[in-house]
Amino acid sequence: MNPNTQQTTGEHLLLIRGTHWNSGLSPAELQGIMTDFYSWVEGLQSAGILRGAQPLMEEGRLVTGPQGVVTDGVFAESKEAIAGYFLLAVASTDEAVRLAHACPILAHGAQIEVRPIADLCRPMADVKAFQG
Repeated sequence: MNPNTQQTTGEHLLLIRGTHWNSGLSPAELQGIMTDFYSWVEGLQSAGILRGAQPLMEEGRLVTGPQGVVTDGVFAESKEAIAGYFLLAVASTDEAVRLAHACPILAHGAQIEVRPIADLCRPMADVKAFQG
């Protein structure tokens, strides 16, 4: 396996997985959880580390192959579907995980994938490393 030639930018992306984590909750329960969720978001803003965040629609297309075949490719009913993202200015993956762990919707079936942001895509980083 080749060593990773990418460098981190000091930012992390939190991908919120699970578009139907709220199934089965009463309106009052959901309101309470969403109040807690937005308090969590406000904490990220107050700390000055939130660089961006958006929910994603539960629809989309998948483009594949050299001919750019387009199919319906986002399956919102999947617990793996990405519901939204947060871009955080934190250099440490451990810190990003700690912040993600505090997200209130985790207790209700949502998942959060934590990924460091790279300075370059892997193929271009490999090219630059090869060029020395």
